[in-house]
Amino acid sequence: MKKILLPFFFAAVLVSCAARKLPEKHVMLPGLTITENISKDTTEKNIYDRYKESYTRVTDLLHTDLKVSFNWDSSFVYGEAILQLKPYFYPSDSLILDATGFRLHEVSLLKGAGGKVPLEYDYDGKKIRIGLDRQYTREEKYEIFIGYTAMPDRLEAGGSEAITQDKGLYFIDPLDKDPDKPSQIWTQGETEANSAWFPTINGPQENHTQRIALTVNDKYVTLSNGTQVSSKSNGNGTRTDIWEQELPHATYLTMIAVGDFAVVKDKWRNLEVNYYVEPEFEQYAPLIFGNTPEMIGFYSDLLGVEYPWSKYSQIVVRDFVSGAMENTTATVFFDQMNMTDREYLDEDHEDIIAHELFHHWFGDLVTCESWSNLPLNEAFATYGEYLWLEHKYGRAEADVHGFNDMAYYFFDQDSHDKDLIRYQVPHREDMFDVVTYQKGGRVLHMLRKYVGDEAFFAALKLYLERHRFQPVEVHDLRLAFEDVTGEDLNWFFNQWMLASGHPELNFEVSYEQEAGQVVIRTEQTQNLENNPLYKIPLKVDFYTGGKVERKQLVIDEIVQTFAFEMPRPDLVNMDAEKMLLAQVRVDKPLEQWLYQYYHAPLYMDKYRALQYLVAHSADPRVQEVLLDAFRDETTWAIRLGAVHLAGRLSEENKEKAYSALADLASGDEKSLVRALAVETIATLFPKKDNKALFEKAAKDKSPAVENAAKKALGKNR
Repeated sequence: MKKILLPFFFAAVLVSCAARKLPEKHVMLPGLTITENISKDTTEKNIYDRYKESYTRVTDLLHTDLKVSFNWDSSFVYGEAILQLKPYFYPSDSLILDATGFRLHEVSLLKGAGGKVPLEYDYDGKKIRIGLDRQYTREEKYEIFIGYTAMPDRLEAGGSEAITQDKGLYFIDPLDKDPDKPSQIWTQGETEANSAWFPTINGPQENHTQRIALTVNDKYVTLSNGTQVSSKSNGNGTRTDIWEQELPHATYLTMIAVGDFAVVKDKWRNLEVNYYVEPEFEQYAPLIFGNTPEMIGFYSDLLGVEYPWSKYSQIVVRDFVSGAMENTTATVFFDQMNMTDREYLDEDHEDIIAHELFHHWFGDLVTCESWSNLPLNEAFATYGEYLWLEHKYGRAEADVHGFNDMAYYFFDQDSHDKDLIRYQVPHREDMFDVVTYQKGGRVLHMLRKYVGDEAFFAALKLYLERHRFQPVEVHDLRLAFEDVTGEDLNWFFNQWMLASGHPELNFEVSYEQEAGQVVIRTEQTQNLENNPLYKIPLKVDFYTGGKVERKQLVIDEIVQTFAFEMPRPDLVNMDAEKMLLAQVRVDKPLEQWLYQYYHAPLYMDKYRALQYLVAHSADPRVQEVLLDAFRDETTWAIRLGAVHLAGRLSEENKEKAYSALADLASGDEKSLVRALAVETIATLFPKKDNKALFEKAAKDKSPAVENAAKKALGKNR
């Protein structure tokens, strides 16, 4: 599932940091001003201290066969369910099923030749407790028939910040009263809401195969997991579509959707790939989703595990309760994916598409066995975004995205005391946060950089193949990495996945002329009562006379000093891979920061140099850097930052910057840069004749640029 966050760009953070000097111990990278933590009261602490164990598996659900139809007037679901089950290990003469808000009509045991034996049961509105006809062993399967009416609209909305309701199935404008909204039905099962429309066993640990027969009005299109095996007209204005999911997957991943959708067909190799959108957006579906086949091929090749499912569909629905959901073979997206070609220029949501697709390996093929282990789904899907961007658009674009993830995590101070894998959490949906997603993704990035690409992806392949169609916990991942690398990695998993917080590091770089040594002093300043003393393998690059020499440090004490004999370097570049999830302060000469901006290769090298240099913007050499940043070709994000910092230029240099800003406003490849350049020109140069420039920008295909230009023209009148 993709939890949607507001756009957050490094340049805004850069400006906020430049606006005031922070206490020395709290100068943060990537540049976030951290407010004071509010202590939790004892009651809340006790809630967090309660261990949330995984569900005990008493019964194993093997297969679900559903027949459902809908009453749009009352928003009811009429269902018949046949569940194939067996005891998980111990013999059992009873069964407990999850079913929320049902009206039960029949509960029976199926016998051969279509026979039924009514069973005694107790129902409290949430769980059906059924007495079986005898005791069954784990070698014996049995089938239960349940006839029911589900009434999801009568349930309390429930939900959380990440998933705003938990009714399971949603009727959208069922009476067709809103002329601007189509009538639709769709479901959202995660975390445990599918039991609001069919009887099942909740929890990520429970896998089943399924067959769903959907009876709908002839005018509607249907979608579900797996493959559509038949479609039959009933002769009364309705049609029954049957969908089969033959490979096992978690019960929360079961989905259906019904509505007036255009279906745009695509393919990857011989795999059916299609996009369900409202008819008015049909022409834009290939633009919005067109990279999907390439993504499937990229992830299949990268992981060494081919896409394992029978098809891949993506559907855009109205009023979705989250950002997107990775239902097996049938991902659901919120309606912000309904875009025109113009709107696509400003926000393509390609990261969401990548996120949900990567889930089909991490989350669907291999699923967390408890919500406490949710990062095994969501951290991987978040890192899947980075991997796709790196492949398709290059490392700089991926690093911009990765930096934003890290910034979100640092910004949310209330999350710094949360373990990545949390066995103490008040509610399962509290796991859907910046720790599970953004921090988790960056932890995986550190693991990749530590073991190397070959070992990282070999370990992922082993993990996926070893546990396919099974629930997993974090130690399964660790063991896969240990089996590949031969190294005990408890130290890494203990400090990054089973503990809270992150390092706070001070680096002091100096040169001892008489000894001919570079001296690096490191200090871990995080609160060691609440955070680990970290073991941090760190790469450091030394630039001397146009050559680069890389050395590796291992920081594992509170204070350490490292000395290297060499001529005075032009630059000591700490964390040369810029992979570390840490709040860092680096004390080194201004000249080194200048050199770093011009000569170090990565986006974050330039960003961190700018972050330091902007505090010294009166220096003529820094002024030159700020001017040069307008034309930086590393990534659009540096140019965006330069535009944000234009106000830090001297009056003389602002005049020099005008032509660069005008060029960005009319010609930068990124619409966000063009729009901000227009706004900045209007603010910094109100007395110039900008009318022609703004009128040209008002004709830009990007709505963001057009709106900025129209606003600027209004100011100039």
